[in-house]
Amino acid sequence: MKPAKALTIRLSAEQAEALETVATVEDRAMAEVIRAAITAHIESRRKDQDFQDGLKQRIERAQRLLK
Repeated sequence: MKPAKALTIRLSAEQAEALETVATVEDRAMAEVIRAAITAHIESRRKDQDFQDGLKQRIERAQRLLK
């Protein structure tokens, strides 16, 4: 398993306040809420056909460039 990678993100004041509220109500750490949101977003992209088509096009383009 790869080690965790620390990232810095900038949120608007409104986003930060909303995030803190969600984390407090759910009794979870803000980082845990962020990780869950990212995981949900990635899963939705995996299921999105337009995204998958774009991904395939990028892979094909990269393969052509490497030939």
